[in-house]
Parts: sequence; structure tokens; C-alpha cells
Amino acid sequence: MKLQTKLALFSLLSKLVFSALFIGFLPLIIERINIRQTDNELINKREDVISLISEVGIEPFITSDTAAGFGSYNILKEEFISLERIDLTEDWNFIEVTKRLIDDEAIDYRVLHYSLKINGETYLLEIGKSLASITYTARNISNVILVFLAIFIAVTLISDLLYTARILRPLRVITGRLKETNSPSFAASEPVVTTTEDFVRLDRTLRDMMKKIEELFLKEKEITVNISHELMTPVSVLRSKLENMLLQENLDPAIEAGIEEALRTLHRLKTLVNSLLMIARIESRQYIKDESVNLREVITEVIDELTPIADDAGVAISAECRHSYTLDKANKTLLFSMFYNVVNNALKHTRAGGTITIRSIETDGRFEVSICDTGEGMTQEQLGKLFSRFSTRLDPGGDNTGIGLAITKSIADFHNIAIRVLSEPEKGTQFFFFFSENSL
Repeated sequence: MKLQTKLALFSLLSKLVFSALFIGFLPLIIERINIRQTDNELINKREDVISLISEVGIEPFITSDTAAGFGSYNILKEEFISLERIDLTEDWNFIEVTKRLIDDEAIDYRVLHYSLKINGETYLLEIGKSLASITYTARNISNVILVFLAIFIAVTLISDLLYTARILRPLRVITGRLKETNSPSFAASEPVVTTTEDFVRLDRTLRDMMKKIEELFLKEKEITVNISHELMTPVSVLRSKLENMLLQENLDPAIEAGIEEALRTLHRLKTLVNSLLMIARIESRQYIKDESVNLREVITEVIDELTPIADDAGVAISAECRHSYTLDKANKTLLFSMFYNVVNNALKHTRAGGTITIRSIETDGRFEVSICDTGEGMTQEQLGKLFSRFSTRLDPGGDNTGIGLAITKSIADFHNIAIRVLSEPEKGTQFFFFFSENSL
């Protein structure tokens, strides 16, 4: 899972946990707030009534012949006010929940009871608000809060994703460079621009590491090239001397056989040295890619060269290349070697009566070449070491150096060609070459 996704999920989960706790306590919180607000409203109305009585007097509300006192409630029976004479031994000033019968309907109210003395008389003022209206208000507040909470979570989740995507952009740039590079040239690119110190240190550390790796690669290539060059001179000298010895008359047959075996060994050694030199030059980008190469023509040339060998081995080579594809900025000689090594390797591991089929297809702007044989196949362990140098045993009686497929992989990487290999023992092997879209 990506770091951005993990951060966003953590933020979302933390908000959901907080929201769940908040929603759990929400009814109690709203109830307390609503009751307090209702009580404050009742107190304010009490003060308004007292102020009104102070202005106009008690007479408009209570007359000398009034028995039941004064009472008023709105049409929906949500609120009421009553004022009546009463005999009390103590002052009243409290709020409680009580039932009131209004028009033969019992309704629960939250009622403020307040006693006051006017002209030596004691009056009881009661102001009430129905619990139904209080509950309705609380429900509306809860719904508004829940909607706001859902919007808040959605907005913050989107903002978290956008923010984490922005702050993690340098990490994507660094990993993208590492993924795209085929050599330790990462150190030569521009430093990542970021205000995050962690990414600056990561970029600097990777840069230093790639620089050290590049130095080691250069030393390895230099050693390989030097050793290869140094070997070529004595190999050529020995070959020349041995060939001159074969020209001597009356040469002992046993000595002649030994000289011929030595020449074959020198030939394999020369092939190995040339292969090592070729890999070193490919990896150091010494070859020039300035040709437009028609891959169908290259495949045809490979088949023409290997057909006589295949006929001798009793193996049939067939080509199904219906599409013509031209690869720009390529090296034809290297591409020939890439396909040649794979087909030649298939020939060596396919028994008489077997077949090797080369196909090319083009789909969605991508070109693909497959080389399939009916040979002995490989195990998963062998597939894992397929492109490693000297992963196969040297053939003491042939030209196999154990490095041909390593050259194929180096050439493919040099041309940005992806390779996939499928194989099963006794069921053959399939090589797939995928050419990138920008090669069209």
C-alpha cells in the first residue's frame, strides 16, 4: 500500500473514531445545551413579564373578581404563561418538568415557577415550554451537526489526499528516477526541489550511493576491458604459432590432434573475450544508436543464417511476421545479435523434430516479438539465473560461453526493450520482446 494511502487512511480512521465518540455523546451534549438554552429563554421571558407588570401594573392581568387568574398559551400549545394569586409561606424560583392539562390534553412542559409580591399580595408566575418542541429542536440540531460532520470528513479526506500527494511528490520523483535509470547516472540529475528535510536527506543519500556505485561500475568495466584487451594479444600470438605448427610436414597425428584441440579452446576463449568486451561497451554506451532498423528484415536475416544449422539438427524454424516495424535510434548489429543469441540458444536445446516459431504482432501502438521453441524447457530456478553471466555451464565441445543471453539482456536494456520469459521443463521456452510506445 502506498504511503499516501496509508496516511490518508490513518487520518480518515482517526476522524471516524473521533466522530463515533462525538456522535455517541451527542444526544447528551445536545440535551444539556438545549435544556440550558430553554431555561435561559424562560428566565428572559420572566424578566420581560416582570418588566411589563412594572410598567402597566398588575390590574390588566388580575382584577379583584378574577378567580382563575391570567393564562395564555399559543395556538400550537408549545408555550404558556400563567399568573395567579396564591398563598405561599416561602418564595418560589425554580424550574421543573410537569404535566399540564390544556383543552383536555395532558402535555409535558418544562416550567419556570416564580413568586413575586405586589401591593402586599403574593402572585405565582409560571412560564412553560413543551418538551415536544424542545425535543424537535434538539433533533434538528443533531441532524445539522451530523450533516456538517459528514461534509467535514469528506472535505478533510480530500484535502488530506491532495496535501499528502503534494508533500510526497518529491518521493515519487526520486523513485521515478530510480525506476527509469538503466545506469548509475541518477547522481547526475538535478537535486529534488522540496522543503521537506527528510526528502532532501534521502535524495542526497541516494545521490551519494549512486555515485559510489557508478565509480565501482566504471572500475569493473575498466578492469574487464583491460583484461580483455590484454588477453587478445597472447591469444592471437598462440593461435598464430599453433596454426604455423600445423603447416609442418610429417607432423605426428597425436600432436596434430592436440594442436587442433588447443585451437578450438583458443577460439572459445577469443569468443568469450569478445563477448565480455561487447557487454562492457554496451553498458558504457560506446555503441551508437543512429539507425532506423526494420525488425522484420533483422529477423529474416537471423533465420537465413541459422536455417542451415537448424536443418542439420532436424529442427524447423518458421516465421509469422505479418507486421512491419521500424525502430528508430537503434543499432542494427546489436539487434541482430539479440535475436540471434535467443534463436541459437533455442536450437541448442531443441531436439530433432522440434520447432522454433518467431512471431511479431502490433497491438495498441505496441510491437511485440515472440520466439517459442518446443525444446527441453527450464525450471523456475534456471529462469531466475537466465540472464546472469556464466549461469550455464561452458560447452567443452562447442561455442557456448554461458554469456550469450547476458548479451541479449544488455542489448535489450540498451534499446529500452522489455523481455519476458516463460518456460516449463519438457514443454519448451517462450521469449517475448516488448518495444516501448516511444520507439514507434
